[in-house]
Amino acid sequence: MRGSDDRDDSLFSYVRLEDRVPQDHPLRAIRTLTNEVLTSMDARFETLYSAVGRASIPPEHLLRATLLQAFFSVRSERMLMEQINYNLLFRWFVGLQMDAQVWHPTVFTKNRDRLLEADIAQEFLATLMDLRQVKRLLSNEHFTVDGTLIDAWASMKSFRPKDGSGEPPASGRNGERDFHKEKRSNDTHASTTDPDAQLYRKGNGQSSRLCFMGHVLMENRNGLVVEATLTQATGTAEREAALEMLDRRKRGRRITLAADKAYDVEGFVHDLRSRRVTPHIAIQGGKTKTGKTRKTAMDKRTTRHPGYQISGRIRKRVEEVFGWTKEQAGYRKVKVRGRRKAEAVFTFATAAYNLLRIPKLLAEPAT
Repeated sequence: MRGSDDRDDSLFSYVRLEDRVPQDHPLRAIRTLTNEVLTSMDARFETLYSAVGRASIPPEHLLRATLLQAFFSVRSERMLMEQINYNLLFRWFVGLQMDAQVWHPTVFTKNRDRLLEADIAQEFLATLMDLRQVKRLLSNEHFTVDGTLIDAWASMKSFRPKDGSGEPPASGRNGERDFHKEKRSNDTHASTTDPDAQLYRKGNGQSSRLCFMGHVLMENRNGLVVEATLTQATGTAEREAALEMLDRRKRGRRITLAADKAYDVEGFVHDLRSRRVTPHIAIQGGKTKTGKTRKTAMDKRTTRHPGYQISGRIRKRVEEVFGWTKEQAGYRKVKVRGRRKAEAVFTFATAAYNLLRIPKLLAEPAT
């Protein structure tokens, strides 16, 4: 028989929020890992908050909500708060009770940004990769490094002369500004919206952009990110960031480092060898502007080994990290201003990428 369309709302509900989420839901394994990381960071959170005053949003809630924003491509904090308000899955993952009030978007954003500015993103990633069950998934000997451009939260109209000259944009919400045939460089100009952003062009024939440069150090066994950072976009930023990330790694044995041809520079290869790192770098070919053949820093001491060819194939997996971070997590253009905030959200996005992959790797049978 046909059921009745009864719309009489019940005053009470006797079903727990925990029971609304299926036992085999993928977020359950991710939440278990996340809670283990947050528990390990409890002492660190204690140092960031005062013992007196009004209670703020718990840092655990802030970080879980930020993870959801990356997992489900939520494009703004306002939409994230709306989703948490009526989406039971989001409420359960964050840790809010069924009848708990959701925060105002501005309050959430200010609390989250203040928390991430305290190097919490780097510590979250390091703690995650240091978990006992995760460490067995990682390679201790073979790594890959690469960088990508991340657009800044600033328009080209904001890139104006540092001395105050130049015509301002016309009045209005999106006023026009004619900057054609104007010679602009980072030495003479800066963005009034985000002074940390740099004007950078990836290659000949491509447009210049106000951007940062994100860098990751990936282990080669399962393609997980072990280090991440974000710098200003310069011609040497990739190599400088690679050395910085290598120096942060605790190691006692010789390792290999795969990279594309942008890292094929004699000085960089020398710096790697001095750190007991074997460079597995793609050979830079072609000719210079003067017609001379480009000189490579690699030699047959390294390229003759089969491991060099294997690293060359595996290093391409780092593009999966950048693809997910930009498209799924929505960080092709950061929505914060300043290098430190941009570095925090980029690092946290790479941690979210790891959290998606680790439960699947742990579920695979050991080989």
